[in-house]
Amino acid sequence: MRAFLGGIAVAAMAFAMGAVSFPAQAQRYGGGDTRDCGSKDGHRGECRVGWRDARLVRQDSKAACIRGRTWDIDRGVLWVDDGCRGIFAEAGGWGGDRPGWGGGRPGGGWGGGRYQEVDCGSRDGRRGFCPVDTRGGVRLVRQNSDARCQEGYSWGATRDGIWVDHGCRGFFGVGGR
Repeated sequence: MRAFLGGIAVAAMAFAMGAVSFPAQAQRYGGGDTRDCGSKDGHRGECRVGWRDARLVRQDSKAACIRGRTWDIDRGVLWVDDGCRGIFAEAGGWGGDRPGWGGGRPGGGWGGGRYQEVDCGSRDGRRGFCPVDTRGGVRLVRQNSDARCQEGYSWGATRDGIWVDHGCRGFFGVGGR
């Protein structure tokens, strides 16, 4: 009996201290599948989803939820940071039909639009964002940092701009030539 009560006490203490975590639950909100995803203690959190794009349906945090800065989606992973928490839903519209995009993901295609180069970099190893129209595609033209710039890990593109992380800095070509 004493061992049983001790086990319950340990389980209760682990739960109270946050040692036990539960995955985000998909739920219905406004007729579609949604995901409750949030940053814990101001640190980056990730929720795996099977979506190409997402939209914020409802913000549940006092901290701002700004796409490309405190939340975004990259290759089926919805990430949140700096205290952002909310309900997210799948957003359609970018699939393979978006001009200049190969396979429905940023940077995969090339062409269309006015070409420009954007200097974008991560400061102090933290995530940065450079707002720019990425409909014409994005590619790394020249790395300008000691930290490695690898697409999907330390840089990528959303429909609203280019994100950089882990110390990556470089010049990115946006649009067609």
